[in-house]
Formats: sequence, C-alpha cells, structure tokens
Amino acid sequence: MTAFDLNKELEYVNHSREHRQYYARLVIDNPDLLPQVLDLAFDVNNRKSCKAALLLEFIVREDLYAILPYLNRITSNMAQIHFDAAVRPIAKICECLIEAFYSKIENPVQTALTKTQRERIIEQSFDYLIGDYAIAPKAYGMTNLFRLGYEFDWIHPELILILERNYAHGSAGYKVRAGRILNILKNDN
Repeated sequence: MTAFDLNKELEYVNHSREHRQYYARLVIDNPDLLPQVLDLAFDVNNRKSCKAALLLEFIVREDLYAILPYLNRITSNMAQIHFDAAVRPIAKICECLIEAFYSKIENPVQTALTKTQRERIIEQSFDYLIGDYAIAPKAYGMTNLFRLGYEFDWIHPELILILERNYAHGSAGYKVRAGRILNILKNDN
C-alpha cells in the first residue's frame, strides 16, 4: 500500500469496531505503513490528521508495542496537535503508554519509554489540564500525572492545586475523576 492509498483509505476510518480492527490490523500487519500514519497524524493543519491520529489510537489499542520504535517522534510532536479530534487520541495513547510503563507486569514499554519522553508526557498532560481542551484529554492528563507523580515527586502538589482550582467549573466527568484522584492524594499525605 502506498502513501496515496493510505491517504485514500483514511476516508473510511471511523469508530465502528469493524473499522477499528480492520485498519489497525492493516497497519500492524504492514509495519512499513506506520511511518506514513505518523506523517499524516503530525501534518497538524491537515484535517486528515484527525483520522490518522484516530487510526494511531486503534493501532495502540490492538498492539501498543507497535509504536515503540516511534516513541521519540510521537512525544516530540504531540504538542503541535491542535484539532480536538486529533488531540483526544494522542492523549489516550499517552495514557496507554503511562499505564503500561507503571504496570506491575514487566513489558517492553518499561524499557522503551525514556525519562525524557515521560517528561514530555508530563508537560503535555499539564497542558491538557490547564488549556482549553475537552474533558477526555483532561481526564487522560490527570490520570497520567497521578501515576507519574509517584516517580516525579513535584507533580502531586501541582496536580492537587490544579484539580482543586478547576473542580468547581469542571464537567460531571471531570469532577468524578478529579474527586477520585484528590481523595487518593489527600489520603496518601
């Protein structure tokens, strides 16, 4: 499949389970397509970047390890993404990476995700929380920061301040997740 073919195929990517599995499997089975998906995802002023970011999320949900060779590229470029429909999948990918990194079960993410890459995820997660983003990236960001805060001890105090400050104006979903995290952090101290 060429870059042109992949670009045309992105027209058909949607949230249906059938499409998610088909397109994720297509790229996983043809790893040479993954750089093309990344090229499109990080072509941030192109509306197709949203479909490519969504496809990237589908790939991660099917096989997280497929993106390991591209972690530096992903974490270096994720801050440039600005379309809401592309931000959410990238935020979810970060959450999947952080969840795997801190898993009690050994896995390849724990050796592949560098401290620098984790620091980029920290920065982006704080941006999601304090920026003008939808609830999903904020929720993924607060979960990432909660987990990362056990490694980077300066994070939890900052996270508490932000969550408390924004709690009153947050959506119901924001309040649920923020409340749960605040409860744990306040009981840890």
